[in-house]
Amino acid sequence: MAANLVPAAQYLRMATEHQQYSLENQSTAIQKYADAHGFEIVRTYSDVAKSGVALKRRAGLRQLLQDVVSGNTGFRAILVYDVSRWGRFQDTDESAHYEFVCKSAGVPVHYCAETFANDGSLPSLIMKALKRTMAGELVARHLKTTEDLHDSRSSPRTESLVASAVQWAQRIMRRIDAEFGNSAPK
Repeated sequence: MAANLVPAAQYLRMATEHQQYSLENQSTAIQKYADAHGFEIVRTYSDVAKSGVALKRRAGLRQLLQDVVSGNTGFRAILVYDVSRWGRFQDTDESAHYEFVCKSAGVPVHYCAETFANDGSLPSLIMKALKRTMAGELVARHLKTTEDLHDSRSSPRTESLVASAVQWAQRIMRRIDAEFGNSAPK
């Protein structure tokens, strides 16, 4: 490892084999982010064909959290493709809790494909909360029973609604930026 690179773990999750974001595509995007931001990926955790709704079925994320809490990491950051890959928890506080556990242990989470930096600024906090809510809501709209949670698929209509919600949130963030002087995503 080069002396100036920050060691990082990547976390990959794919719910179905038909999903647009294959583990390979996620890993490629995360590597590009790592190269551009001074990280070296030293460990990979993954959950293949696992819904992001429940931690109990996600051995990769459970191991990642266990390693972070125990201090047994060898890395100082976690790189995740986007907020929905971290999880589609029905309670957004659950997603926030797991991220907080990592941050509190000195291992911050970076969302590599998001339009905002996970830097604690007001615009990023608002956008992350919105994305967590949308990720959980996407699953809730498409599932009829709790047993179906392992096989969620989005429809073109839902993708369009999510895109509209993101555009709306970005407009709000630009207004916040104008009001408070924070950096909003472009």
